[in-house]
Amino acid sequence: MLKHRHCDVGVAVSIPGGLITPVIRKAETKTLSAISNEMKDYAARAKARKLKPEEYQGGSSAVSNLGMFGIKNFSAVINPPHATILAVGAGEKRVVVKDGAPAVADMMSVTLSTDHRAVDGALGAQLLAAFRSYIENPMSMLV
Repeated sequence: MLKHRHCDVGVAVSIPGGLITPVIRKAETKTLSAISNEMKDYAARAKARKLKPEEYQGGSSAVSNLGMFGIKNFSAVINPPHATILAVGAGEKRVVVKDGAPAVADMMSVTLSTDHRAVDGALGAQLLAAFRSYIENPMSMLV
């Protein structure tokens, strides 16, 4: 078992013939805009098949987003050496109960798959709780 010092997050990119997962190295040290710019570059170079092996090998966790295809929820498969993968579904308006009355809210489903040899359910739940907190309060990601 390896304990990583940094958060190296793979992001699934669809390319002709399959998927490739470029890795954002030391993601915890980068701003949201830096991560976004790096990922745009990786995605463009992945589709052009111009990534170097060190740009898509390794990583500790991954994210897969099928929301852009209208997929509401799904379970993503963990690809070693990743210990987790977060499956992100489409955002949509749903009826929820707020203050005891029906209301419409923008909602999104996410599913976390974990390798339980590395991440137990309680730790995975903590990760999802932190993710939810950031998504529900996006300004907190900019501070």
